[in-house]
Amino acid sequence: MKMTKAGIAVDGRKGVVRGAWWGLGLLLAFAAWSMQAQAQAQAQAESLPLSLDVKGKISKTNDAAHQLYHFTEAQLLALPAHSITTATTWTPRSTFTGPLLADILKTVGASGSAVEIHTLDDYTYTIPVSDCDRYGVVVAYSMNGQRLKISDFGPLFLIYPRDAFPDELMGAAGDSKFVWQIKALIVK
Repeated sequence: MKMTKAGIAVDGRKGVVRGAWWGLGLLLAFAAWSMQAQAQAQAQAESLPLSLDVKGKISKTNDAAHQLYHFTEAQLLALPAHSITTATTWTPRSTFTGPLLADILKTVGASGSAVEIHTLDDYTYTIPVSDCDRYGVVVAYSMNGQRLKISDFGPLFLIYPRDAFPDELMGAAGDSKFVWQIKALIVK
């Protein structure tokens, strides 16, 4: 057994660089572990439980500071489910299912005239509360019977019946009302 200048043991009889093979094996094992860990983290992020925080002009709260109402997955799923079948700019005609925005606002005792919607990527958009009555807006958690994932507009996607109101809900102004990856609402 000879040592190279780099300190790697070389078996002169077979010409095998043992240290290099061991290092390469370790590197490959670490790369495989890293890819698996990343895939598991992504899968966990994709399947986050449903939740929604509502604050602002509300009369019912359920947090210790009495500032907001936190809907758990069980609470969101317990609300009556409604469906809207429509196309969006980003999806073909599909059936979106979830609670009515009006039911969420009723649960928290909302008294404002607008709802500011906040998303996972820090996008914010405000809609009038009157859209609840006019359009029957749904806060969808599934599309065509499949739970929405973060990568496909989830976990919550604000859906309007665009096909039923094409003159009002087509184009840039209508598209802006379709907010996805919702995490919180502020009633104003």
